[in-house]
Amino acid sequence: MSGLTSMSIAELTELMAELGEPKFRARQVFEWLSKGARPEEMTNLSKSLREKLSGLKFGGAEIYDKRISQKDGTIKYLFRLEDGNIVEGVLMSYHYGNTMCISTQVGCRMGCAFCASTLEGCVRNLEAGEMLSFIACAEKDVPHGEDRKRTVTNIVLMGSGEPLDNYEEVVKFLRLVSAPEGMNISPRNISISTCGLVPELLRFTKEAPHVTLSVSLHAPNDETRNKIMPINRRYPMVELLNAAKLYANETGRRVIFEYALIKDVNSSRQDAKELASRLKGINCHVNLIPLNHVKERNLMGVTRKDAEQFVLWLEGYGVSATVRREMGSDIEGACGQLRRKTLQGAMEDK
Repeated sequence: MSGLTSMSIAELTELMAELGEPKFRARQVFEWLSKGARPEEMTNLSKSLREKLSGLKFGGAEIYDKRISQKDGTIKYLFRLEDGNIVEGVLMSYHYGNTMCISTQVGCRMGCAFCASTLEGCVRNLEAGEMLSFIACAEKDVPHGEDRKRTVTNIVLMGSGEPLDNYEEVVKFLRLVSAPEGMNISPRNISISTCGLVPELLRFTKEAPHVTLSVSLHAPNDETRNKIMPINRRYPMVELLNAAKLYANETGRRVIFEYALIKDVNSSRQDAKELASRLKGINCHVNLIPLNHVKERNLMGVTRKDAEQFVLWLEGYGVSATVRREMGSDIEGACGQLRRKTLQGAMEDK
């Protein structure tokens, strides 16, 4: 059974009927859950209903640890789930608001060579309500200013895990977090990143067309991508790029291609030229990422200057591109780094 935090108003309405409670209670409970409240905190409910709800699985998370960047104020969270698992989240501040990056799985099974999230594999999928609770935890931890209704204005599903490998729960999360009765965060303020599960991406185009799609590409050709991203052997670039182009055409939204620049692997002028030729005809933008060094991986990033040069090459070939602003570099902001370090520390203490 999913926890209370994963339930929609319709599901809560059914639950209220089972508990012998009036239908209107469902909306009240949903509003409380969207604020991260536990049953005992739902003060406008009867004591008997709070007791009934307290006996059910909640399915939320709590802040286990956090680090605040001295450079830019980025907050790196470790969230503890009810089963004891730990996952990451990052709250980043921009001029337009605050963006929360959340995980969709405990770990990851995609095996990308440049990512720490995948080193221990995938423990399990996250439930929709667990993902929702990460937002609620951040809202409680960082009070919003008077100029906005909430702290978290934008969401990116780019933390640990492959969102489309947890398809049903991720789509349900998108519906819950955008519900007018709850957090009411517009799908247009939400981005989702995939390494390239093509069948799920095609399905996603029909079922969740209003979010921004980011594709973790990281290579200009199959030969290079096969070496650093195992998923490419199942769904080669031509299939992935066709699916991305379809998403752009069907939704009218620009696709973002994430491209981590790896020294001596994918960062030459020839790589830029080949990448540009691959992306021709797709309404897109390339987000270049100077790779964060993961000591377990023998891959090195390029300098900021080299990344800016890659931008100039791409623009010269007619492709829009920028270098992503580095956030939280002093607090192990890259996916999986802090969680892995924490888990290793726990093992050493035993």
